[in-house]
Amino acid sequence: MDDIVKKAMAKWPDVPHCYGWLALDARGAWRMRDERAQHLNLPGDKVVQTALLGFINRNYMADERGCWYFQNGPQRVFVNLEATPFIARTDPAHGLVLHTGEALDAIEQAWMTESGELIVSSAGKIAQVDDRDVAQLMGALDIDGIGASDEALMGWLEGGAGTLTLRYKDLAVPVEPIARAQVATQLHFVRMPAP
Repeated sequence: MDDIVKKAMAKWPDVPHCYGWLALDARGAWRMRDERAQHLNLPGDKVVQTALLGFINRNYMADERGCWYFQNGPQRVFVNLEATPFIARTDPAHGLVLHTGEALDAIEQAWMTESGELIVSSAGKIAQVDDRDVAQLMGALDIDGIGASDEALMGWLEGGAGTLTLRYKDLAVPVEPIARAQVATQLHFVRMPAP
């Protein structure tokens, strides 16, 4: 957390929290949601200013309820999550990188939804892989030690037998099935924080 944020929190400790104004989409873009976007249930405008993106990323954390927020000075701006608290992208030099810029050195757990969304956990951070990058990881998936073909993966997603494994940086991580509707509950985070 930035020092300026810590000082603002100490100076103004009772600033009310903010809900609905900031979202993280499934491709890792921060989105500002003004009153119109909230009223019409629109995604909101992408945040593109480099300094603001860095500030949000450095001051992004979760509370004890599993609600993620951006500490904006003395105010907590709670984040609506389209997918998971973090979004991962493939990077040729680092493997997977979170939308905040942090490279994933290891993956401890992995899950796949019935529609093929790949979710990973690294150092307690839950990240769905950007749908544009999942295809790049297909070669790292195997079922019972054999590279997972599209047909074999579809069979596994439909409840077929076998152990699906993701190979990542010299690790073989078992991939567990998870229902999309149960991701937030099972992985302990809140998609739409409320007071």
